[in-house]
Amino acid sequence: MPQPNQVPPALTQLTEDEKMLREAAKDFAESQIRPRVQAMDEAAELDSELVTQFFDMGLMGIEIPETYRGAGGSFFMSIVAIEQISRVDASTGVFMDVQNTLVNNAFLNWASDDIRERYLPQLATEKVGAYCLSEAGSGSDAFALKTTASKEGGDYILNGSKMWITNAREADIFLVFATVDPGAGYKGITAFIVERDFEGFSVSKKENKLGIRASSTCEISLDNCRVPEENVLGEVGKGYKVAMDTLNEGRIGIGAQMVGIAQGAMDAALKYTQERKQFGKNIADFQGVRFQLAKMATNIETARLLVYNSARLKENGKSFLKEAAMAKYHASEVAENVSSLAIDLFGGYGYVKEYPVEKYYRDAKIGKIYEGTSNMQLNTISKLLLE
Repeated sequence: MPQPNQVPPALTQLTEDEKMLREAAKDFAESQIRPRVQAMDEAAELDSELVTQFFDMGLMGIEIPETYRGAGGSFFMSIVAIEQISRVDASTGVFMDVQNTLVNNAFLNWASDDIRERYLPQLATEKVGAYCLSEAGSGSDAFALKTTASKEGGDYILNGSKMWITNAREADIFLVFATVDPGAGYKGITAFIVERDFEGFSVSKKENKLGIRASSTCEISLDNCRVPEENVLGEVGKGYKVAMDTLNEGRIGIGAQMVGIAQGAMDAALKYTQERKQFGKNIADFQGVRFQLAKMATNIETARLLVYNSARLKENGKSFLKEAAMAKYHASEVAENVSSLAIDLFGGYGYVKEYPVEKYYRDAKIGKIYEGTSNMQLNTISKLLLE
């Protein structure tokens, strides 16, 4: 029989370092982000001061080792921080999410020592990164991409365009996927590190979105963009592995973002229902309202447990593909449902921008779409179940 001190901790039981980061992220979100949320949403732009503060707080390089001027933290710590930031504003949540779970992880897992030394200190301290995979004709079918890379001397020449690129307006370092051999299918795909000032690179159309409006989502263009061959991330023709590995990890980050959205909407609903009076008492005293609050809280907790479990599995080197897909799928469903119920509980006030819940509802919708649609997650889950 196992002894009591050998019992594994609960999923929601955090280490002291994880607790400290959670509280620091929560305090930062409340004191610095919340006062700016409405203005950023209306302007559809991140406050530039916040971008600097994210770096100053160490939130843009959580997993980057201290050797490269990062925080030297863990993947799970990134997830905890993303959840807390997204609880206040999902736009800033995805801003740091993409940096940590996609861009930084790609460099940490696939970069040579030379690339790490050149780029990780920049990503940890001052440079925003972006992940460029999707194209107009390749969304869920990501490896149908048309962007090409042809060798010319010691460089590659990239031509094509990328769509729906998060952080494109703020980024200086772009991880771009292109094919060196269109006839080779996914085996021609290669990952390239492109800097904003490289010849032939430009950021163009910025999308006018329903939700996460302060997060920049832009098209990028590559017109004979010259990239030195030493900026290949991983191996030539193995970019599909880089893409799949990072997206699997990134889905956990999106799950954390959705948990944060749901918790933010729940917090607002709890506060409002204990203040709003109808028929001479707080509406939280009505059984029908209390049951809705209980269901919301239960669904949020199930989503959080799925996200935390997949993050712990990843962090411990265990298989997490199915669990990450479940976390992303379920958390997206919960965020949309909880934020919708929060609007219902606010009544007419929930439908106006003076109150916070309509924004949570708008922000939640993207969870079912980016970094793998809900249908793609269901396909992954069922495929793994039937193996």
